[in-house]
Amino acid sequence: MDAGTAVASSETPESSAAVSLPLRPAAMAKGENAWVTSGDKLMMKHPEPTFTKVPPQTHLDQKLSVCSKLCFAIGGAPNQVAGSATAFFLQIYLLDIAQINPFQASMVLFVGKAWGAITDPIVGFFITKSKWTKVGRLMPWMMGCTPFMVVSYFYLWFVPPFTSGRFIWYLGFYCLYQTLITCFHVPYSALTMFLSIDQCERDSATAYRMTAEVLGTLVGAAIQGQIVASAHTLKHCPHRNLTNGHLGNSSGTEVIRSMAISQDFLSHAKEVYMIAAGVISGLFLVCTVVMFLGVKERDDPYASKTDKAIPFHKGFILVMKHGSYLTLTAAFLFISVAIQLIQSNFVLFCTYAVELRDHFQNIVLTILMSAAVSIPFWQWFLEKFGKKTAAFCGITWIMPFTVMLVFIPNLIVAYVVAVSSGISVAASLLLPWSMLPDVVDDFRLANRSSKGHEAIFYSLYAFFIKFAAGISLGVSTLCLQFAGYDTGACRQPPPVVYTLKLLIGAAPVVCITTGLMILLVYPISEDVRLRNKLALEELRSQSISCKSLRVDLSSA
Repeated sequence: MDAGTAVASSETPESSAAVSLPLRPAAMAKGENAWVTSGDKLMMKHPEPTFTKVPPQTHLDQKLSVCSKLCFAIGGAPNQVAGSATAFFLQIYLLDIAQINPFQASMVLFVGKAWGAITDPIVGFFITKSKWTKVGRLMPWMMGCTPFMVVSYFYLWFVPPFTSGRFIWYLGFYCLYQTLITCFHVPYSALTMFLSIDQCERDSATAYRMTAEVLGTLVGAAIQGQIVASAHTLKHCPHRNLTNGHLGNSSGTEVIRSMAISQDFLSHAKEVYMIAAGVISGLFLVCTVVMFLGVKERDDPYASKTDKAIPFHKGFILVMKHGSYLTLTAAFLFISVAIQLIQSNFVLFCTYAVELRDHFQNIVLTILMSAAVSIPFWQWFLEKFGKKTAAFCGITWIMPFTVMLVFIPNLIVAYVVAVSSGISVAASLLLPWSMLPDVVDDFRLANRSSKGHEAIFYSLYAFFIKFAAGISLGVSTLCLQFAGYDTGACRQPPPVVYTLKLLIGAAPVVCITTGLMILLVYPISEDVRLRNKLALEELRSQSISCKSLRVDLSSA
């Protein structure tokens, strides 16, 4: 690396020639002895040739400015703002505001997530076929899909005047939104590999990104929660509902149905949800423009020119055979399902299971504020003790506290659980996106004859996570259907309460435990990561040295 760097920064013929000579044995080892010898003769015949300097972007040291990291991070925030709003509120919105039945709501959530998962590898395929433009290969995708994504997101929260076709309306717009958000998120996540070739810089940019995304999740929950909180209070319920218990017979069900949401209150609820959707849609546009203006997309300047792209299906097979990628994806698949179960059922849990419906928006904000504050801590922790250790320490932290809320459902415990859970949520958000670039580097070393698979890695990872989340959401909503969920009611029968407690407590614990057991066999330790880093730097140094020698020879 030192020799390559010296060649790249040389400014005089004498210094260039002096540095070029020690590189000859490496070139001879590659069967290039005749070429180098020819170069030596040329340099002897022309003691004072005019050399062309190597372009400055080929320096191995690619530091990112704080401004670039911030703009990159801001670009990902709207996705999390909208993701937070849909994760916490879409299920209860479909059930209580749009008033489609639980089976239809489960189909919307499952099919939408599954469709979003299917589009991930499809978008990844088209990205690999995209050509580089003046602004890069990934940036045009993000900029082009943003206006359409804003429209689809807004209409996802609009209640159409007809009732018979509402299921088709929400299914169509949710699938469209998932498609467009995929067209944004796959290139955005893959952009990490094109910010810098330096692992530390990529990790730092990822930490900025995760901090902004957690803050985006916080902003999304704050905007959505505070604006729509009035749509989920008991003010519209008859007074007798506050004192009557649920009856285990048909007469009790009739009492509950008689206390359904009034039309005036329902109109108010529809209005506040549309206001929240409009605000979040505006954030999409602003943040995407900031990212476009502040981030420069770079290809790897040291990739060997003999590397050539291979067909997508062959790249897919290579990626799916890479053991460390499969292990990481499987582990965080289960962990993400656990987090998704908690997010999607938390508002329902607070509303119907633990009598905290007047506090749920503040509890959600507490969780996300704790997560936002914890991101820098976990970034320091993974640098100090390693990413695998950070994953185990951070993600196991949430399990006892979710169980505690189920068994001790009071307000003080809820806030304690919120703070503790936020610490774990931060780890679950940061670690997979910080570990995925290490897997890509490991793949590059194992498959040196091909390149351009970054979009495949990120799109397939998103595919598995979304598909699993879709299944978990669909199954959890179906469980509520079987338990007897009463759409629009102020209170729910005991089986629904028990089901919500299982979905918040037992199910996430099982999923997290399974994910951590899989993560035990994840092969990329800190020693392996450092070894891969040094090996890649050596390959890039050899590449830049060869390029410098070719420039010297062509200029002689």
